[in-house]
Amino acid sequence: METAPGSITTDDAKAIHRAETRAEGQQPPSGSLSSQAQHQAAVNEGATSGSSTAPSMDPTTQSQMDRQANFQEAASTVGSKMVNEPGNVTKEEADTLHSREQRAFGVTEKGGLASQAQHQVAENEGATTTGSTATPADPNVQSQMDRQANYEDAASAVGSKLASNPESITKEDADLLHSREHRAMGHTEKGGLAAQAQHQVAENQKS
Repeated sequence: METAPGSITTDDAKAIHRAETRAEGQQPPSGSLSSQAQHQAAVNEGATSGSSTAPSMDPTTQSQMDRQANFQEAASTVGSKMVNEPGNVTKEEADTLHSREQRAFGVTEKGGLASQAQHQVAENEGATTTGSTATPADPNVQSQMDRQANYEDAASAVGSKLASNPESITKEDADLLHSREHRAMGHTEKGGLAAQAQHQVAENQKS
């Protein structure tokens, strides 16, 4: 990234993310190389969009993407702890995740990662101090992280198209994003990224 940050693309960032995930056996933590690459790709593509004739992303869309990115960052951090060291999940981390999920999607999923983190905090605070090791997290936590990672990949791809080339968004793109958002969050947000993508598809089909 230091040699040519301006050349980093979304595909490059995804490749780095997949490589780190395989190497570490979990979602890369906040501040990792893949996180920096994703941020740089977003900066690069935003700059490209600004210099092209394509319409810029609606501020509401950008704000929604920012809120979802903040949630994904918190989910990656807490989810990693839930899998590897559940006894170390703190109330502050669970509360931050809960707040960011609420801001990103308007609701918090019952039984989702935020509620599991809050349950784990209650378990930690109620447990007596022993010399035993922490119990591994429920497999459902890993499954939830996988669904959120799949949604993040689709959101990144569609969000990039909305910003730089909205006419290229297809019905398949929008349907995939809608499906992955529903699987990851248990619902789809009215006016969210998936809804905006479906609206753009309808606009494209009119032209």
